[in-house]
Amino acid sequence: MQSQDQPAVGRARGTGDARRQPRFKIEVEIRIKTRTCGLLTGHTVDISESGISALIKIEVPLGEVVELDFTLPFGAVTTYAMVRQRNAFRYGFQFVESHAMQQIIRATCRYLGGEKP
Repeated sequence: MQSQDQPAVGRARGTGDARRQPRFKIEVEIRIKTRTCGLLTGHTVDISESGISALIKIEVPLGEVVELDFTLPFGAVTTYAMVRQRNAFRYGFQFVESHAMQQIIRATCRYLGGEKP
């Protein structure tokens, strides 16, 4: 069983698709601030350098830009993302403005991919 302080991490299954960056499994709490639904909470499923997916219980409209807050092994992240896809309770978010946070996201993805920090 995972401690709440330590994220569950690993290579995401089914990453053989035509994505630009590989996805990596990571389970951490995420807070989603939306214009239409207010503040939501959920848990991430996987991450890449260009986006993150999460399980949330409230429907968020596709195309909406939201603010995401979550903590990765290399630091806390607050960034904006667009809701790109939805499959039941699983949402895909594409980062749209993360210049300041991109180093933390990139370092985490490289670490999850097996590179040494």
